Amino acid sequence: MRKLITIVVPAYNEARNIMPLYDKIYEVFLTTNYNWEIIFVNDGSSDNTLQVLREISLTHTNCKYISFAKNFGKDNALKAGIDNATGDAIVTMDADLQHPPILLLELIKKWEEGNEIVFAYRKGANPHTSFISKIYSKVFWKILGFMSGMKLEDGISDYRILDKKVVDVILKMDEYELFLRGMIKWVGFNQVGIEYIPDERLEGESTYSKKALVKLALHGITSFSVKPLYAAIYLGFTFSFLSILYIPYVLYSLYIHADVPGWSSTMMTIVFFGGIQLIMIGVIGIYVGKMFMQTKNRPNYIIQHQNLNNE
Repeated sequence: MRKLITIVVPAYNEARNIMPLYDKIYEVFLTTNYNWEIIFVNDGSSDNTLQVLREISLTHTNCKYISFAKNFGKDNALKAGIDNATGDAIVTMDADLQHPPILLLELIKKWEEGNEIVFAYRKGANPHTSFISKIYSKVFWKILGFMSGMKLEDGISDYRILDKKVVDVILKMDEYELFLRGMIKWVGFNQVGIEYIPDERLEGESTYSKKALVKLALHGITSFSVKPLYAAIYLGFTFSFLSILYIPYVLYSLYIHADVPGWSSTMMTIVFFGGIQLIMIGVIGIYVGKMFMQTKNRPNYIIQHQNLNNE
């Protein structure tokens, strides 16, 4: 019996990329003996992505789609596709064709060799970005990996294949704010990485800004580690110790009746320590906020339209 591969593709304003991506995936599977289907997840696009998905699903029975009521974010879109996947293995990839479809053959091969998780990570820096962006990206992944307590390869992507048994575990993880790259690393199983060189984006522009990457880093760190809380404690002890060292100088100043105005230094000290306190409170606030949102038990996404049965 031929195995079924389900491909999950989140799409946000990707109307011009959907058909070219489908065609390239189709060409890849012509060389295999697998059944396959593709689930596009329209993440609240403002262009005609939904219209394109409706049209393609009418002429291609293995093309299905889910459309959100609003933009819920990439990880939630991936989760929606995974929730509705029925394949023996599930592939997740981007819609912009930066994830080379030809790499599907290598992902599937590694999966058939007994690896439950096969992920793709970028080889070196992205050749299609500026020098500053390359440096920024490298630092980003180093900090995220260190602070989150997980080994995250530089440039690890959402291009991966998951065995059905891994998907069954992920479906049980009821988390409000998803960080799938971390969750998939955390579950264990036999994992192997494959290097790849990203292709140039076919159409449109990337929606990931530096601000979005910073937000992603904070989200990833606080989702899988309490290191920031410990860092805040260590920072507090450090400055408390330094303040003790300042006591002899204060006593000496009193003894010699030194009349030091010190207004500027005092204000600088107040502002500095005030900033440290705000950072600590902010770190604690992120964790408390996560607990608050989790207790609301709101869904990760809301489906407005779908065509999973090609009706």
